[in-house]
Amino acid sequence: MATAGVLGGVLAVTALGGTSNAVTSENDAGNHPKSQTQVNQAGAQDASDAQIKITPGQGAYNVATNGPVNVTVSNGKLTKVTMTAVATGAEIPGTLSADGTSWKPNGWLERATKYQIAAEATDAKDRSASGNATITTVSPANDFIGHLSPEDGSTVGVGMPVTVNFAKAISDKAAVESQIRVSSSSGQQVVGHWFNDNRLDFRPENYWKPGSTVTVELTRHGIRKTVTFKIGRSQIDTVDARTKQMTVVRDGKTIKTIPISSGSPEHPTYNGQMVISEKFRQIHMNGTTVGLLEKDGKPAYDIKAVPHAMRLTDSGTFIHGNYWGADSVFGNVNTSHGCVGLKDVKGGGDGTQPAAWFFDNSMIGDVVIVKNSEDKTMLAPDNGLGDWNMPWSEWVAGSATH
Repeated sequence: MATAGVLGGVLAVTALGGTSNAVTSENDAGNHPKSQTQVNQAGAQDASDAQIKITPGQGAYNVATNGPVNVTVSNGKLTKVTMTAVATGAEIPGTLSADGTSWKPNGWLERATKYQIAAEATDAKDRSASGNATITTVSPANDFIGHLSPEDGSTVGVGMPVTVNFAKAISDKAAVESQIRVSSSSGQQVVGHWFNDNRLDFRPENYWKPGSTVTVELTRHGIRKTVTFKIGRSQIDTVDARTKQMTVVRDGKTIKTIPISSGSPEHPTYNGQMVISEKFRQIHMNGTTVGLLEKDGKPAYDIKAVPHAMRLTDSGTFIHGNYWGADSVFGNVNTSHGCVGLKDVKGGGDGTQPAAWFFDNSMIGDVVIVKNSEDKTMLAPDNGLGDWNMPWSEWVAGSATH
């Protein structure tokens, strides 16, 4: 993740990312839960020969506004490509080649903007494949060299910390931290914390106040950059791994209770406070990316086009739609490799499904709390946006200026 040296250069505005593959549940669709072996066999039989490549690739920063952004496919044809500006939701027009093997945006991109690219393709046997990437374009010169999230002008949930990532280790932390000032219209005290030599986060003691505006001022050599973002409504989602229910509380009132399936006893979901950092309408989940392999070296799971997926940790925990699990799973059995699954349909096209409702009613920065999981360890504060798992006294102790 990240980039940068001490100061002077470029500040790109983006959110924390990671790969777009994840841990997921292990029951296939049908009237009864199937074994993982059956799911793997089905996945192998249905695997598409089409191979999608998105350039410059997942997590790329400082991408030039005039390219080279393109999507290509081998052993198949692209059927759909969308490129969306994350902050505004605006779709970027693009052109598909006559032979269906490549796509590129029609014009230049905006500076200091995060884009999400989603591609779908089919092979000669009409088997589908999908690919996703989140990239960020270069920002104007003469600012910090680094990456700041959330984006300027965005609206986020109450759990969204301010995160600055540096590609080069920062030795004089006090000097750097003193040139970054974070304040809130709510009057909440905001303090920075260094997780390591490359990452500096800012947060108040408790979640941001709904409706408040957060201002980030960065100064270097007399040059100042100001980034502002707004805190939306409060939404706190609590997953109880014991009861297998998720309670959605908005502005202090419970608005929905959703049956879920979380991590199995062998792969329990992390306990702790997590924050949604990315949203994908569909995503390809493969155990290889998080080191979950069978004895023969094959991935523990390989599920394409998992719908309504939202990232909770950098290590691969998502909350997502599950179309392969029997109805009897949700609210009754914990079956996943660590993710939280909600009932859904293949393709995610049914807006009445619990996963679709939750996706449509969630935003980047919303808090997801997991409790009563069999996992014996608490989520590490620097795993994704797990900042809130650190006690305030310890948080303040990690500042170089307090």
